[in-house]
Amino acid sequence: MPNPAHQVIIFLGPPGAGKGTQAERLAAEQDLLKISTGDILRDHVARQTELGQRVKPILDAGQLVPDDILIALIRDRLASMESVRVIFDGFPRTTAQAQELDVLLEELGAPINAVPLLEVPDEELIARIVERGKTSGRSDDTEATARERQQVYRTQTQPLIDYYSARGQVRAVNGVGSMPEVYGRIVEAVR
Repeated sequence: MPNPAHQVIIFLGPPGAGKGTQAERLAAEQDLLKISTGDILRDHVARQTELGQRVKPILDAGQLVPDDILIALIRDRLASMESVRVIFDGFPRTTAQAQELDVLLEELGAPINAVPLLEVPDEELIARIVERGKTSGRSDDTEATARERQQVYRTQTQPLIDYYSARGQVRAVNGVGSMPEVYGRIVEAVR
């Protein structure tokens, strides 16, 4: 039976839409833990846990960590929480990962509350990423790379959007406007 204290939010949106920034603010203001699988992996490697020792050679080789290991890491993190109050940013990335996450959340009695999808027109995204490259010094934030990332996002993430949409969980959020305006729309979407 679901625990009403649980809150599970999955952020979706293309690169440059502002997911990370908005997820950080929502997590801070609503007492949620922002979960990034990359952060969890690095933590396990640093602590030299059994899982960390398994993933270190995979990460060192620049390969993708298999789904079963990612789910084990998330299971470990969520199982230690009295109330599952999380925002997933960058996970799941595939329908298979989403299905595994569903099984885990069902075991914990923590259903997904909302899947906000930040929508921003491609040209706006490209402009944001190129501007970020100028101010942050990130050499990979070029127009060509940004266009490639948008194409990869559409190919890889559309099935995930379809999966959550079919279940009535996606909440489209207009990601154009000031950061406070977009944040207000996100708060409404997850309410």
